[in-house]
Amino acid sequence: MAYEITLSGDFPGGGRKIGEGHPCFIAAEIGANHNRSIALARELIDAAADCGADAAKFQIYTADALYSRRTPAHSGYTKNLHTLISEIETPREWIEELAVHCAKRGLIFFAAPFDKGAADLLNPCSALFKIASFELVDLPLIAYVAAKGKPMVLSAGLANMDEVRDALDVCRAAGNEQVLLLQCASLYPAPPDIVNLQAMKTMREAFGVPTGLSDHTLGTHVSVAAAALGACMVEKHFTLSRSMEGPDHPFAMEPADMKRLVEQIRDVEAALGDGVKRGPSEAESESFRIGRRSVHAARGISAGSTITADMLCTKRPGLGIAPKQIEELIGKTASRDIAADEWLTWDMLTDRQ
Repeated sequence: MAYEITLSGDFPGGGRKIGEGHPCFIAAEIGANHNRSIALARELIDAAADCGADAAKFQIYTADALYSRRTPAHSGYTKNLHTLISEIETPREWIEELAVHCAKRGLIFFAAPFDKGAADLLNPCSALFKIASFELVDLPLIAYVAAKGKPMVLSAGLANMDEVRDALDVCRAAGNEQVLLLQCASLYPAPPDIVNLQAMKTMREAFGVPTGLSDHTLGTHVSVAAAALGACMVEKHFTLSRSMEGPDHPFAMEPADMKRLVEQIRDVEAALGDGVKRGPSEAESESFRIGRRSVHAARGISAGSTITADMLCTKRPGLGIAPKQIEELIGKTASRDIAADEWLTWDMLTDRQ
């Protein structure tokens, strides 16, 4: 079974497949790191494109639709969450402009809608939809978004297998089989010991869908490991500087790190190969000839001499008879003088005594 989704052909990047056998889809999660500046949002898109990312991802929500004003204070934040979110909302009138700018820079634009109105506004512009981890239990929202027929990326942070299954069932009931699951640890930043990369395989095998990682750890290494373990998609928060003001900047990836991440994932993909053990590659041909051992003369051997074990040794280069055949040479006759340190070939020997 091929675990993959296909992006809608009506958008830049449309027709691209994300899944097993395809390059890992690397998304720069800009989210709210634009600090409500459209100029900064465009600059972040440009930087993501320059780093080699495949997509720029945003979040579309309003504080009123997302948080009750009665929400308790969250540790680590000095502001009420409703107030904090109201200050970092992505203005909805930006959506088309963001999508156009992504297309100009060769990036796929997509976003996470946090309400039905956001999904409606995103639908003409987005080749796929993302459901954030905290929204995975909002089955009515998932059903509404899935019914639009676009590929769905569901983050599974905080979720157990039953909750993941519920969300998938809702997508499928809406006629949408195009679903990709992201393993996620919902702390910001997340310590590596709660990431559980092996859960990607667990979900892939249990549900028959492609899987990847929404990574909130610091650095590149956990995402690179995810790619090595078969992640079809990796998503990392992205900023121009972790020193900028805002809740998501401190754990986000700066451009130099994002560029390094893309390079490392592409190197890992190239290194994984196809698993067929073929022997030396063309690039290794000189190492194969010069660096391997073969049978050599341990001392000078006169023509007509009978070969004995003490006349032979193995050393580099590997241009002579293979070491595994050394016993076959004992008792043969040298057909010509063989100099000390010369590698032996079959035309130097005869069966005549």
